[in-house]
Amino acid sequence: MNDVAAAAGVSQATVSMVLNQSQAGRVSAETSKRVLEAAKELGFRTNVHAKVLREGRSRMIGFVGDEVATTPFAGEMILGAQQEAWRRGYVLLTVDTAGDGKLERAAVSMMQSYQVAGMIFAAMYHRPLEAPQGLGGMPTVFVNAQDPTGTFTSVFPDEVAGGRAAARVLLDAGHRDMAMINIAPEGSSLPAASGRLQGFVDALAEAGVALSPERLRYGAGGYEDGLLHGTDLLSAQDRPTAIFCGNDRTALGAYHAAQALGLSVPDDVSIVGFDNQGLLMPMFSPRLTTFQLPLAEMGRLAVARVLDGDKEPTRLAVECSLQLRDSVAPVKVLR
Repeated sequence: MNDVAAAAGVSQATVSMVLNQSQAGRVSAETSKRVLEAAKELGFRTNVHAKVLREGRSRMIGFVGDEVATTPFAGEMILGAQQEAWRRGYVLLTVDTAGDGKLERAAVSMMQSYQVAGMIFAAMYHRPLEAPQGLGGMPTVFVNAQDPTGTFTSVFPDEVAGGRAAARVLLDAGHRDMAMINIAPEGSSLPAASGRLQGFVDALAEAGVALSPERLRYGAGGYEDGLLHGTDLLSAQDRPTAIFCGNDRTALGAYHAAQALGLSVPDDVSIVGFDNQGLLMPMFSPRLTTFQLPLAEMGRLAVARVLDGDKEPTRLAVECSLQLRDSVAPVKVLR
């Protein structure tokens, strides 16, 4: 810093203010520019360890995920978080635990030793998560997950609104005889499954349409569920005119069930999915109408909540966006 001060013709205190971005109102723009140019020319780098000792925390945010880093579509959360952290002058310290509780505890301990500014816990799919012990008063946010205790802020997709929107797409196309293949067993507390079902059923009820029990099927979110239940639903003489699938993998199975029965999507049956998984989209012909999870936006919000310091834990439900494509047709085409 003495070298930078000498090169710029200013005091060391001025250099410190400029490099720490605390010069507002105290150092002119011209002087700040001169300091920054001198620092660049001399190859100056801030002593991060000294800053940690002085400020009591690092410019790092801990990000602990469960198979998030290895899942292409869920990895968008890391990208969104990383972009927001970088914009604010921070970096992510990321660990993917692959569901190993021992590794999670070790990761949290390691991040605390680095004196991270806060912690983000992320899940590959939207579900309740249990926070590890020993977080103390550290700013902590759950993303694509919910803290069932309400101790920490949770940022997650608005599953109920997504289910309602799926129903409206089909209702607007004139469909009244619909089915749904969900992504978890009946009575599951998985928010992605229960929320999408609730929103779908509620929107139908408001339109005066009931989802009959035989039209509601339960699976585990896999391709096989779409194939099995899709075949059963579409082979009936009074087959539904539309199917809402709780995720895209299930929708792909339903597509293939229709094709095996000699039916066309959307001429014989309209299909709506959920998740907008990039790896699956090229497999759909015609293109699937589905919903984009707000993964990157949730990552950005999680970082913002950590750094801005929520006074009270909050629950932030983020809207999923409709990707209207070719798998939905007006019911008049079907009958």
